Amino acid sequence: MSIRLLNPNAEVLNKSAALHMNINAAKGLQDVLKSNLGPKGTIKMLVGDDISGDGTTSTIAKRATLQFLEKFKTPVVMGDEPDREILKMVARTALRTKLHEALADQLTDIVVNSVLCIRKPELGEIMHMRHKFDVDTRLVQGLVLDHGSRHPDMKRRAENCFILTGNVSLEYEKSEINAGFFYSNAEQREAMVIAERRQVDERVQKIIELKNKVCSGTDNNFVAVNSVESLTPDCLGWAGLVYEHILGEEKYTFVENVKNPHSCTILIKGPNDHTIAQIKDAVRAFEFAARKHLINEVKKTVKGRAQLGVEAFADALLVVPKTLAENSGLDTQDEIVTLTGEHDRDNIVGLNLQTGGPLDPQMEGIFDNYSVKRQLINSGPVIASQLLLVDEVIRAGRNMRKPT
Repeated sequence: MSIRLLNPNAEVLNKSAALHMNINAAKGLQDVLKSNLGPKGTIKMLVGDDISGDGTTSTIAKRATLQFLEKFKTPVVMGDEPDREILKMVARTALRTKLHEALADQLTDIVVNSVLCIRKPELGEIMHMRHKFDVDTRLVQGLVLDHGSRHPDMKRRAENCFILTGNVSLEYEKSEINAGFFYSNAEQREAMVIAERRQVDERVQKIIELKNKVCSGTDNNFVAVNSVESLTPDCLGWAGLVYEHILGEEKYTFVENVKNPHSCTILIKGPNDHTIAQIKDAVRAFEFAARKHLINEVKKTVKGRAQLGVEAFADALLVVPKTLAENSGLDTQDEIVTLTGEHDRDNIVGLNLQTGGPLDPQMEGIFDNYSVKRQLINSGPVIASQLLLVDEVIRAGRNMRKPT
């Protein structure tokens, strides 16, 4: 009790009291957030989803996890070309937990097509425009830039275009260290301005020469270059349509109808910031685990004292279907009894949130993300173990136990 020597007025809770306090805190957090679970839950998520992108409510709602997943079969293994229908079922399942059914079904094709297009998450852009309705959200097989044309004489619309994307500044760049230019008369200043302009003009002229070579007087593709030296037609991409869209004071440039796209933009539309944020969260949740579908079959191979822990772990997973039933306005006890009976008969079973009663998730095309459920199962015992390791809780401060 060295803390007593440092601060005799400190309050110290022993191991049992500390455990009781932590359990009550966990239950309180569960009660606050469990109404967020499922497609009919509320939206009040205040936690991070950086690990797996989804399942944050389930992680909080459960006290442990396993039994309800015991009869899930082995994961679906995808080859080099992902199964589009499997991905669509996974996407639909994830999106319906966060959005209303009509919007979730519309977004399913959008997010699946974006995943199959980009293959690398960093090549997918999520852009939003605050106008129209959420059902107007669409996938742009190309790019949407959050700026318009740079010159008033530039065209607002062009078709069958060659496109050069360059990581090259067409402005005079200041030095990264302190530097100075000194002149003693107007002629020297004018010569310095001409030298600065000449450097930029040389870069622009090389781009114009390439344009004249490939376009031959037409409007006419799309590879990023880091230098204007040795520009060739192989550096170019192609787009069927480039146009500028003006929304209020904001300008956007659309690059569409590209050949063999490897980057894309999910253009989210909505009448207000809340709707846009809700759709962004749903899309991002699916993209975190687009290619992982079902968790492994749980094997009852644990023997001895450890079996008690596994059984408690399994019983605690029932908090998920219980909360789903409660949030959907169903009789929790009746639904759990029915689902347990189907489970005991070795049937794959899920809960129908629309009508109540059991359903076959595979027949309904409901597949969940493997990475989400793995994170859910892994985090439960880790958090529980950390709480059990707390043997004392100390509260100390300047005003402890002072008369008021």
